[in-house]
Amino acid sequence: MAKIADVIKYEGDNSTFIWKHPCEDFNTTTQLIVHESQEAILFSNGLALDLFGPGKHTLETENIPLLGKLINIPTGGESPFHCEVYFINKTEQMAIRWGTDSKVQYIEPTYKFPLSIGASGEMSLSVADSRKLLVKLVGTEPVLDRQRLTAYFRGILMTKIKTFIAQAMKMNAINIFEVDERLESFSTDLRTRLVPIFLDYGVKLNQFYVTTIVKPDGDPQYEKFKELHFRQYADIAEAKLDQQTSIIHAQTQAQKVVIDSQAQAAKRKQEGYTYQQERSFDVAQDAARNESVGQFSNLGIGLGMISGVGSSIGGTVGGMISDAFSGDTTQTAGNKFCDQCGAELSPGAAFCEQCGAPQISLNACKKCGFKFIKPGKFCPRCGAKRED
Repeated sequence: MAKIADVIKYEGDNSTFIWKHPCEDFNTTTQLIVHESQEAILFSNGLALDLFGPGKHTLETENIPLLGKLINIPTGGESPFHCEVYFINKTEQMAIRWGTDSKVQYIEPTYKFPLSIGASGEMSLSVADSRKLLVKLVGTEPVLDRQRLTAYFRGILMTKIKTFIAQAMKMNAINIFEVDERLESFSTDLRTRLVPIFLDYGVKLNQFYVTTIVKPDGDPQYEKFKELHFRQYADIAEAKLDQQTSIIHAQTQAQKVVIDSQAQAAKRKQEGYTYQQERSFDVAQDAARNESVGQFSNLGIGLGMISGVGSSIGGTVGGMISDAFSGDTTQTAGNKFCDQCGAELSPGAAFCEQCGAPQISLNACKKCGFKFIKPGKFCPRCGAKRED
């Protein structure tokens, strides 16, 4: 005669979703212990009776109304009855691996060549409806662990996952070399599609992750296009580096020019001359090296004298050099100044540039202001008659 159980409790491991207690003969005073993360369902003659939550329960007809309708238990005493008890583990079971059993065939949108890829990842599951899971999947089996549960859903997973990945990569024109950037969106979209399917069997899909897209490494055609792709990006990176180097070089040169200019300006200020005076000195030196330097000898200015002029070259000698090149010898006697305001006059000026006062003299034409340099009766510039 089989032993009648006095205490019934869960004795499976945590990787199990549903576990059937091996004893099937109970007394009406048998204690049923259900832990916090569990539920228990009592079956009799293949029918699911009552569902017990966490706590300690005594198997009596008062506690099991449906059981009282199926068996006749005499009043008083302990009478045995035949039932089955299934324990359901309600904890979330994580890191359940999945992977496609065959390759996904699709045309790579960027380079237009056929590819075969696979996918794998992890998911976490928990029991959402104990009665539905028992009736639709477990039946009379004594154990439902994570391996057996994923085997039940393998066909559904493979069909949904492979179809979705092929469609998503085609519709969004996802480059095979950039597909890893889409793993998070793949995971979210796939979970949304799979949740109602799992719930239809009483299982909750808590998390779903696509962690790897398996590329056809080693395939000659794939390796050829992979080399082409990365060479293209390497050339772009090199060109960008050269551009950045040129910019840095230009900035460095500009900074050097600024520093040199600032240093030269400080030197001029310390030695007491201006940029204009320095440029006049440079002009004098260049003119002295010219083959026509003999013109300066006629003015009494030799090479040695030009090189030793110093800071005053911007004034008198600068004007003499300008006159020598222009052929105007009217101002060799010195600079002229306005009688009205005292401002220095430009050579041949008829009016003062500062106050506008006319600069007419007996040596100048009263009509156009041209300064005469030799005797005559008429002005060589405007033709007006000269007055003695």
